[in-house]
Amino acid sequence: MADGDNLGQEKRGRSGRSARREARSQGDAGAKRPYIVRGIPTYDILSEESLDRIEATADRILAEIGIELRDDAVAMELYRKAGAQVTAMSQDVWRIRFEPGMLREILKSAPAEFTQYARNPANNVRIGGKNVVFAPSYGSPFVMDLDKGRRYGTIEDFRNFVKIAQSSPWLHHSGGTVCEPTDVAVNKRHLDMVYSHIRYSDRAFLGSVTAAERAEDSVEMCRILFGADFVDRNCVVMGNFNTTSPLVLDGVTTSGIRAYAAANQGSIHLPFLLGGAVAPLTIAGMVAQGLAESMASCALTQLVRPGSPAILAAFFSSMSLRSGSPTFGTPEPAIGSLAMGQLARRMNLPLRCAGNFSTSKLPDGQAMQQSMMSMMSAIQGGANYLLHSAGFLDGLLSMSYEKMVMDLDMCGALHAYMDGMSVDDDSLAFEALAELGPGQHLFSTKHTLRHYETAYWDSGLDDNQPWETWNEQGGIDSAQRANTQWKKMLREYQAPPIDQATDEALLDFIARRKSAMPDMWY
Repeated sequence: MADGDNLGQEKRGRSGRSARREARSQGDAGAKRPYIVRGIPTYDILSEESLDRIEATADRILAEIGIELRDDAVAMELYRKAGAQVTAMSQDVWRIRFEPGMLREILKSAPAEFTQYARNPANNVRIGGKNVVFAPSYGSPFVMDLDKGRRYGTIEDFRNFVKIAQSSPWLHHSGGTVCEPTDVAVNKRHLDMVYSHIRYSDRAFLGSVTAAERAEDSVEMCRILFGADFVDRNCVVMGNFNTTSPLVLDGVTTSGIRAYAAANQGSIHLPFLLGGAVAPLTIAGMVAQGLAESMASCALTQLVRPGSPAILAAFFSSMSLRSGSPTFGTPEPAIGSLAMGQLARRMNLPLRCAGNFSTSKLPDGQAMQQSMMSMMSAIQGGANYLLHSAGFLDGLLSMSYEKMVMDLDMCGALHAYMDGMSVDDDSLAFEALAELGPGQHLFSTKHTLRHYETAYWDSGLDDNQPWETWNEQGGIDSAQRANTQWKKMLREYQAPPIDQATDEALLDFIARRKSAMPDMWY
């Protein structure tokens, strides 16, 4: 690939361990592994009795309280025809109630695993089962870096983040709204965002969800890229949809879900739950509510087109009870993510949850401590698709260039962690001890020489030198090293090749769509 060639030319000017170390830590433009197949088991924290009680409470929420549906008569009829009890509350507002077990029965047609295709087939991702897919953060209105501070995101920032993601071997997916490009009209920016994913990355990506016609535009651009017949048979784009908690599905969300499902494309169904505000303070109650909302949202896909991909999802967050501010990367929501993993496996559905969450305002110790707490809950819990794997800062209000690079390094470490441990004659390494015997170091043994380049994951960001050496070199901290790294990644970035006729067709579609409507800025 283009970046791989560029990196190879640079390395020909060097030799030895430093070049090999950089090759291992930075990788080529495309991920050497398109996704992770976990080699470690999931961590089940709840008994079968506890899981039964959570599911029963979710069923009771759906049957006795129900879901409020707003401004989508088509979705209302789909639920009604499937057997839900529908009560009109006012014009274009309905209360939808589901008998216990009804949604689970509907969701049996949703695939337990599916492939999302990328324009580079080597970067196709498999979602579900033992597969784990990392994607960058999503949705921040602000961006920040050490040079310019915090500011509104632009389309240039958006493209930069896509390029950095493409350049890292530790992400598998290009993501979606990596930051809001506020310098482009609200009703047109989705076209530029989807095009940026297509042009500057050759990985799978998310489309727009902010209006039904924007979802349709996203799918249509994929038809231009992949061909209409291929899109009809395969998942090439997904939408990330939030319920309006507590217990509301609005028409913008449901019409977007219907658009993706009708085209046989994937969708993620995410309640964004803040304990004490839009969900119970207690984690068990939050999990039960999240399960109920996500199931109701997921089920709509199967009522539109049975077999269309749907991902069960949960975003749990706590709250500072002194101030009312959201808190991220705290232990209780992490436990909730572990529980959601067990529930998703019971339902045989792929799961999205957690990520590198933090409320820190800087890429500092707080940021990474909170991120690790949250990210590890997804890893241990069995999440299959991890949005917010890189860049999340400031409680999701800001996408950070430095935090993205720091998170990418963590994602690299998690590749090695999820590989688990091989136990065979070679890895047991009896010969390494036997070659020279007791009291002798192992640096020169055949086993050490055979494995020293690949035995351990090698960070591209950490400084593991003695203090004296580090101090003599300027005492540079992790955030400063990350600042240097993201600039280097952008300097060395080369766009993956794209068919010229396809690119021209995409640009023509964008131009026609933009010219057909006036700019809207809110």
